[in-house]
Amino acid sequence: MTDLPRATDRPPATGTRTDTGTSASTTPAPSPRTALDVDRLVAIDVHTHAEVSKDGHGALSPELLAASATYFKAHGHRQPTIDETAAHYRERRMAAVVFTVDAEHATGHPRIANEEIAESCAAHADVLIPFASVDPHKGRAGAREARRLVEEHGVRGFKFHPSVQAFAPNDRMAYPLYEVIEGLGVPALFHTGQTGIGAGVPGGGGIRLAYSDPMLVDDVAADFPELRIVLAHPSFPWQDEALAVATHKPYVYIDLSGWSPKYFPPQLVRYADTLLQDKVLFGSDYPVITPDRWLADFEKLPVRPEVRPKILKENAARLLGLRAG
Repeated sequence: MTDLPRATDRPPATGTRTDTGTSASTTPAPSPRTALDVDRLVAIDVHTHAEVSKDGHGALSPELLAASATYFKAHGHRQPTIDETAAHYRERRMAAVVFTVDAEHATGHPRIANEEIAESCAAHADVLIPFASVDPHKGRAGAREARRLVEEHGVRGFKFHPSVQAFAPNDRMAYPLYEVIEGLGVPALFHTGQTGIGAGVPGGGGIRLAYSDPMLVDDVAADFPELRIVLAHPSFPWQDEALAVATHKPYVYIDLSGWSPKYFPPQLVRYADTLLQDKVLFGSDYPVITPDRWLADFEKLPVRPEVRPKILKENAARLLGLRAG
């Protein structure tokens, strides 16, 4: 297997940001139809996927999509449009973070445009929060794109999937991108642990699980100390590592997406209820796991009543800047 690069210290500062994009916006952000009202929400789901574009283009190749559906026992599930996702969450008085994955370098499959996702979410700003995805292999061009997406399109964070994007999170190739994201004050969400994408395909479809070891993200947290980071999913087989990183680094959070809560490792539940009660976030992985199923199983976990609102809404509201403090 190819060695995974590890970072030791942060590259020296350039003294200017002009190499990764200017801070001036040239196009105003879309005007939201209705502002998001946190107080009226039941929950904020920080992990949902835009699987199909307006013209029917899928976020994954048919082979990888089929493997994911098999892994999640979700054959026959519809790929909702963003409008349909908005309706689904509005009916439940929930908000949802929406993103795709840009893995063009590794897969050759064209992404869904970040601009389309941002514009579609802006039309449903009472319930949807747009994140973007930029392939780290795009280097400084990707960093400039990230700045533009935040400043001109209202993007509120970025999604990385190291295994699908075929990069180690601590590869310095990605550091110009992280520098921009840190400077903009928006979070970076990293897939961690095993993935259903490529599962069961010969060779896993070429997808390497080792890229999604949360200890690689620990290097990023050390080198970018003000960057807000979310470790997505119960991080099998590295759950203890994820808990260690989140307890050690003050701006590292964990989302609980991708698994039914009834399968959560016991130590994850204990930490969510105690040491990490202010840093654990509700996420479903919609549409392969619905918020209804996730919340029904979450009700059965031994989590204290005073902690539940933090996990379901308050921690995300604070992280995403939807509440002061």
